[in-house]
Amino acid sequence: MSQKLTVRAFFFNAKTDYLPYYKNFTLNVEEDATAKDLLGLIQAQNSDFSYPKQKLIMKINGLIVEAKEKVASIVERLGTELTIEPANSYRSNNGLKINDDDFMQSYALLEPYATESDLKFYKTLYALHYASETSLFDREYIGDAILVLAHKMISEGNEHKDAILEAITSPHSALFDCEYENNLFNAKSYDAAITALKDMAKRDENEHPSLLDMIKDRLGMEKEEKVAVETKRAAKTIDDIENKYIAYYAGTKNDNENVISQIIADLGTKEVTIVRKNKLSGLSILEDNKTLALKKAGATLLEAYDVGAEVLVVENEACYEMFETYFKEIENVVGRKIIGLELISAKDFAAQVSTVNA
Repeated sequence: MSQKLTVRAFFFNAKTDYLPYYKNFTLNVEEDATAKDLLGLIQAQNSDFSYPKQKLIMKINGLIVEAKEKVASIVERLGTELTIEPANSYRSNNGLKINDDDFMQSYALLEPYATESDLKFYKTLYALHYASETSLFDREYIGDAILVLAHKMISEGNEHKDAILEAITSPHSALFDCEYENNLFNAKSYDAAITALKDMAKRDENEHPSLLDMIKDRLGMEKEEKVAVETKRAAKTIDDIENKYIAYYAGTKNDNENVISQIIADLGTKEVTIVRKNKLSGLSILEDNKTLALKKAGATLLEAYDVGAEVLVVENEACYEMFETYFKEIENVVGRKIIGLELISAKDFAAQVSTVNA
């Protein structure tokens, strides 16, 4: 039994093209076909379509897919309308063929302390490297894969722990820029490993204070401690909410998603879906890299704004506070005004709607 697919495929040849472009294809794919077979069908229709025969990975509807992935699994998850692009469009030489020098350049950071076994393991993380979410916001990011290798090396007792930590924190965009989530089709969480690395690196910094910090200590000029004062935020309401288009930002997947969608439906208005519904928006890296955090937050707010949402319901209270507190700065970072998009926490939204429906 074959499956009919509508495919939008990426084309670019650095030798002849100034900009990339896309072409549309209608394909009949056999049930047991793989992602690699899918590419072959496109190439059979247009010989200009190019893809690598080795280390073949691709981006399909924003997710990194490996060559052996079954088309049936892809369709089950992503549907029959697919956009196929290089793993990293910015690095494309010819179609899906990319300049992947950056993969081994990242490995060079740890190469002096690594074994043949470490290198072998690192090469298995090729897809993970190109699935790094942070790379979408900073092209110079060293990649999640090298961080995963660093954690493995330290966990296995590598004697160069301090040097390894220094190597993955010293580049322009590295460990402390990682708010871990990846775009792998078959995702595997390394969140615990990244968190452990950050804890180790920060602990190392505290154990080795700078000369300036030591001078301040001697002169009794320690930084004043911040006193947390709990304040109860007044509940927010949105005027005429039942007549506005509403988007929901859940952040990480949670049990409340269907509840909020049902509340929106019961309200009688329309829910506007955003792709970044379950993406992170910079909260965990706000202290370490404020600009990058606000850039990620801006991506979420701008998407909601651009698809026509008038209200954005935000699940996580801390994330809602970040959006509200830094709204103007977010606009400055992304270089656009986000006029007319109102924010409300999921808790306040549910409370207001219960009153409206009462």
